[in-house]
Amino acid sequence: MTPPASPTPTIGSGAAVLAFDVGGTDTKAALFDGAGAVLGLSRTPTAHRGPDTATAVIARLGELASDLAGRFPLVVPLAAGLVVPGLVDDERGVAIQAANLDWADAPFRRLAADRLGLPVAFSHDVRGAGQAEYRLGAARPYQDVVVIVVGTGIASAIFLNGRAHVAGGYAGEIGHSVIDPAGLPCSCGARGCLETVASAGAITRRYQELTGIRPHGARDVRERAEAGDPAARGVWDGALDTLALGIAQLAAVLAPQAVVIGGGLAQAGDALFEPLRQRVEALLSFHRRPVLLPAEIGENAGLIGAALIARDLSPQPVASS
Repeated sequence: MTPPASPTPTIGSGAAVLAFDVGGTDTKAALFDGAGAVLGLSRTPTAHRGPDTATAVIARLGELASDLAGRFPLVVPLAAGLVVPGLVDDERGVAIQAANLDWADAPFRRLAADRLGLPVAFSHDVRGAGQAEYRLGAARPYQDVVVIVVGTGIASAIFLNGRAHVAGGYAGEIGHSVIDPAGLPCSCGARGCLETVASAGAITRRYQELTGIRPHGARDVRERAEAGDPAARGVWDGALDTLALGIAQLAAVLAPQAVVIGGGLAQAGDALFEPLRQRVEALLSFHRRPVLLPAEIGENAGLIGAALIARDLSPQPVASS
């Protein structure tokens, strides 16, 4: 069990809660006390067991909760928050699918509530990160905002008139908006999705396909582009062009006041945001110009979001889904 590197900010005063962020590789867990401070934050490998992965994940959450209870016996959680990847129906408490984790229509909220003996708030990992940015981070000043996380794939959390827009779990899948119908095949089954060009995973993969050289991630490609590597420059510029097009489409359809960008790609700072702002501006005409901002919360945003939505629950048993 290893602690994540970056510090986790306080979430403010309220009920003590458990928080879990299940990813394709790792599961983060922590206990948040009544003052909102994080206790016992850990990262452990996510349990994978083929068709029984959902059951294995729930069992692991129980083990993590028991460990936290043993280490911090005076902090008694009144609820738990759980976020997972894939297609997630927050209202029903069901993980509809997650291709890399072999589950389908898994009733995670009910299973977690039964295992933990607590009411459980359940959501998508990026919507959890969006909640953290919306309440505590860069999106805090805005009512209409989209929080985009650019990593191996691309996903977003949408807030309209101060409320999260979920649409049965289907809202926010900007990474699978089609930018070029004749483009590259996507893992979702479509062609030309935004994340086939603009995600960190796509940037790394496309450079390797062009050059035969395996870069050390998207940052390495960007640095090669800045050093004058023409292949890297083409890949990086293509990613920026495509991401700008996706943001321009958001501006036309949703008219957000701000677009907050997180994930590994956002760590590029001005090397990402300055050319991206120029590209978005060039694509817009009468539209509301969204402010483009880097995320503030950091790598534990999903975990903090899980704690925040757990805080939203009254300490009453959760009805079965």
